[in-house]
Amino acid sequence: MSAEVKKKRRIDPKIIAHGGMDIPFLILVLVLLTIGLTMMFSASYTYCYYNNNGDSLYYFKRQLFFALVGLAAMFIASKIHYVTYRALVKPAVLLSYFLLVLVLILPAPSGFEGFHRWITIPGVTSFQPSEIAKLAVILYMAKDIGDNYRAINSDERVKFRDRDMKAHDYFLFKYILFVGSFCALIYLENHVSGTILVFLFGLIMAWFAGFDSKWFIIGIGLVLVVAVIVVLNPTILPEHAQPRIYAWLDKDYDPQGTRWQTNNALYAIGSGGLFGVGIGNSKQKQLYVSEPMNDFIFSIVCEELGVIGAAIIMILFVLLVWRGFYIGMHTRDKFAALLAMGISTQVGLQAALNIAVVTDVLPNTGISLPFFSYGGTSIMMLLGEMGLILGVSRYANIKKS
Repeated sequence: MSAEVKKKRRIDPKIIAHGGMDIPFLILVLVLLTIGLTMMFSASYTYCYYNNNGDSLYYFKRQLFFALVGLAAMFIASKIHYVTYRALVKPAVLLSYFLLVLVLILPAPSGFEGFHRWITIPGVTSFQPSEIAKLAVILYMAKDIGDNYRAINSDERVKFRDRDMKAHDYFLFKYILFVGSFCALIYLENHVSGTILVFLFGLIMAWFAGFDSKWFIIGIGLVLVVAVIVVLNPTILPEHAQPRIYAWLDKDYDPQGTRWQTNNALYAIGSGGLFGVGIGNSKQKQLYVSEPMNDFIFSIVCEELGVIGAAIIMILFVLLVWRGFYIGMHTRDKFAALLAMGISTQVGLQAALNIAVVTDVLPNTGISLPFFSYGGTSIMMLLGEMGLILGVSRYANIKKS
């Protein structure tokens, strides 16, 4: 047997992806990442100086390190055939359940009593299991919907506990339980924003499956009813979330009030004008907007880059999501298509909700801005997910340059 034949046998063609990746999507990712790192450094250096013994580069160095690890993960993920990820769906879901339960058992970090969101690896870093759960939900639903798409959209019937029921109803019930279980565990972390995001991902993935639109009308109606009830009765929320609803309703401009962060973010946005005050020149990041490198970084973006700069960034997000959908819609495999569109939805939805919170359209819910907000787990997971889309793009019937 020749060495060439042995080599071909060692490398399974279903493991290594072949073909060119989508260059426009890759460029959009790299542009957003570059702008995001630049703005994260600009927004964070004053805060770092006063909170990390004069080290203005502390957060930037960490974010840059995790971004480089994420880029390596992205290119590795892009070289793995998407069929391989089908086999990883069950382990990913089981791991997510395990981590979501484990984080509730472990003690909360010092200073965050009651907030069981992080698992700390001593001497290394800490991470949020909810970030892994987001991808697990998308992977599972992409695979299961892909496997059962025909049954969901037909008159087929299935057996469920000795009962004969329509496949359409069975899978709808199944996905409600699946997404609901993740939402319940994340809610127990006192992580309302994470709960909302996972619920919306699940709802949109179910929409992609082709379920009867009446269920979505009912679902949206229920969401609106719950939203009204919560706004009128904030006490039903966890204690830490109640002041955020009151602050959103009252529009109090007391500099010492609960709207302090939101008000200063709005001052930052208003101060930017059309072209901004220039990168590095924000005044509101000088300890007015608390932790400006996190959830409210978009306000510093608006102040330093102005309406024009902020609009360009929003357009880049729209183009990234559009290109992700374009890749998915030009892929024959249902799993690959749903995976690309699901991850694109995650990025677009998270960006839209973050901007809505920063501009006071929605109450402060602590949603990070992809590519911009500080967070090691978040940036690594995000870039890894971009790698999944790039891997799918290798098999999409599109022009890739």
